[in-house]
Order: sequence, then structure tokens, then C-alpha cells
Amino acid sequence: MSKTYDIIIAGGGAAGFFTAINIAEANTKLKIAILERGKETLSKVRISGGGRCNVTHACFIPNDLVKFYPRGEKELRGPFNRFAAGDTIEWFEKRGVELKIEEDGRMFPTTDSSQTIIDCFNAQVKKLGIQVLTGQSIQSLYKAEHHWKIETQNETFIAAKLVMATGSNPKMWDMLSDLGHTIVPPVPSLFTFNIKDPRIKDLMGVSAMATVKVKGSKLEASGPLLITHWGMSGPGILRLSAWGARELSDKNYQFVLQVNWLNDVDAEDCDTVLKELKQEHAKKTVSKKSPFDFPNRLWESFVTAAGIAAETKWADLNRNQLQALVNQLVNAEFNVNGKSTFKEEFVTAGGVDLKEVNFKTMESKRIENLYFAGEVINIDAITGGFNFQNAWTGGFIAAQSITGIE
Repeated sequence: MSKTYDIIIAGGGAAGFFTAINIAEANTKLKIAILERGKETLSKVRISGGGRCNVTHACFIPNDLVKFYPRGEKELRGPFNRFAAGDTIEWFEKRGVELKIEEDGRMFPTTDSSQTIIDCFNAQVKKLGIQVLTGQSIQSLYKAEHHWKIETQNETFIAAKLVMATGSNPKMWDMLSDLGHTIVPPVPSLFTFNIKDPRIKDLMGVSAMATVKVKGSKLEASGPLLITHWGMSGPGILRLSAWGARELSDKNYQFVLQVNWLNDVDAEDCDTVLKELKQEHAKKTVSKKSPFDFPNRLWESFVTAAGIAAETKWADLNRNQLQALVNQLVNAEFNVNGKSTFKEEFVTAGGVDLKEVNFKTMESKRIENLYFAGEVINIDAITGGFNFQNAWTGGFIAAQSITGIE
């Protein structure tokens, strides 16, 4: 015996809930169900931002906002003009959730708890009569002339319209491929670099502003770099991993990373600064105190790597040692050998080809009455609340289209 609905939302995550709520608010007569394969919904929301839920980012100009999306920059321009960060803040405030802006622009609920977002969503679906069905792993999708037939392991659902909000789920991509969609093969997008190097050994937890490049490539990013027990992490590294997701996958995560620990200072300027220090601090020990804005432990490591003995005075530095120190500071090379997934913020580049999605409606260009929201399509962002913003925007536009609000 099949169950009939007006709209089925596949996926009980951020995008699925947001889409369902916006549909139901626009048309209370519609019968809506969310199908979630797991035992609980909103699991990614729960762990996001270290359990605080990084809801969005305080970037309010659509043309600036799109620049945080390695895949989707062009396509999201229109959608962000309809629903962006400011609209997200207003949406949550209207439903009793206040957000706050942190120094780096990330936005969290004032409670600092992802449970606040989960409670908000659960209260809305309850109030609006949206059915949330867990343990419903979709086994097949069939498109008839006027409806969808969705089979899970133990039930059959019939719906006029189907929203795919299934995130990075290979099984769902296979089904969409069988229906005629092109799937861009998935590769990890946010990850840290595995590096074994004596210069950073025992420096776990040390952080510095740096510019990082992939040698022999145009890939480059700047931001805080964090040394970890397995290599390098931090916003600068994650940014590089996002923009280089495909290229670094092709390299099998084996490449040379060039690090400028002085961020935007070039070799010539660095050389000038070191020569000035040589004169000003002639009688002081080179390794004793970092003359730059990063920890002493890191400075000591560079001095050692430049072949300068521990007790050497500034006055005693020769030309070759100065040059070696310049290289360590502005053009240090590290061999990257593999990657590690960044905490639970697992993001994938890949999914439904963007050319096959109408971004005015979030409807498939290939199949009528099929809509998309969130990471199921080939859009991903750097860390900082941007992936959730894509989920909110896509869900909002799909809901408007489904309910006839253009």
C-alpha cells in the first residue's frame, strides 16, 4: 500500500528541512513528507561548528558572497540576489533564533548551541504538520507521467513533486544518473595536508598568518596556518584545499607546498629587513627572539633550518646564511603526502552537473517536477558558514518555485 503526498523531500538535513518548512509556510494545504535514511535527522547541523552550528557568514553583498564558492560562483549570483545572508538572519529571527557575528565573520546562534537550530526546525515541522519519517532508505526512484514513485526498503511513496536534498550520497547520485542526470565525480573539498618535516616536528598548535601555494600550479591562498601533529591545517590550508579540490585529487595529494610565513612580504623586502636586524641587533643571538609576528618556537625552527647554529649572533651571519633564512621565511617548501578530513566538516566537490539545474527555480532541466537543494548538486564552499548558506538559498528558491511564488 503506497502513501501519497504532494511533495516528498529526500534527505532530513539542513537543506531538506529548510525547503519543507518554506513550502509549508507558503501553502499550508500541501501534504509534505521528509524521508531520512538514518535514525535521526539534522545530524550534520548538530556537529557543525564544533556543536555550535555555523549558520551563515556576515557577507551581505551577493557579488562578494559568491567568491567563497570554488564551484557555483557564477550560478549562485542570481539566487543570492533573492536570498542571502541577511535574509537568513531575518528568517531565523522571525522564528525566535537570534544570531551573532564573530570576529572572522562566522555567524552562530547566540546560545552557541546547534541544538537551538535543531529545536527551531523541529518546532516548525511540527507546527506545520510536515511528516518526518526516519529509517527510510530510498531504494528506487521512478518517474511516471504525472507523479513520482519512491520506494524505500519497506514502503512506497507517491508524490507530485520530489526535492532531492540528499547531500553527498553516492547511492542517490547513481539513481539520478539512471534518470538521465550527469554526475560530476565527487572528490573531497575541505581537508588538511599530511606533512612530515623536521621543521614543524613538535610544533603542534603553533599558528601564523601565511600565504600558501601549490608549486607548479596557480593555486594560492592566504590565512591563518595551523601546525598539527599530522601536518598543516587552519583556514589558509582549508581554503587552498577547497579551490584545489580537483587538481589536488589528480595529483593524488602528493605535491610540494610553498609557504610564505611573512604572508605578503617578498624575498627582496625580507632580505632588507634581515640586513637591518643584523645591524640593529648585532650583539644579540639570532635564535633567541622572533623579530616577526609569529611564535619564537617557529622562528627557532627556521634559524636551525637555515643552517645557523644556536648561539650565532646577528653580526656573525654571512651572506649565505641570510639568504637561507630568507628562503625559509618566504619560500619554504614542504612535501605533502596525503590528506586528512577536516573534523566533521566533511564537504565534497561533485554532484549533479550545474548545467542541468535551473537556478531560477532549482528545478532539474532534464526532469520535470524534480528539484534540488544543498550539496547534492556540484556546489561547495570554503569553511565559514557558506555551505549552509547554499542550503538555505537553494531550499528557499525551490520552495518558492514549488508553491508558485516567483
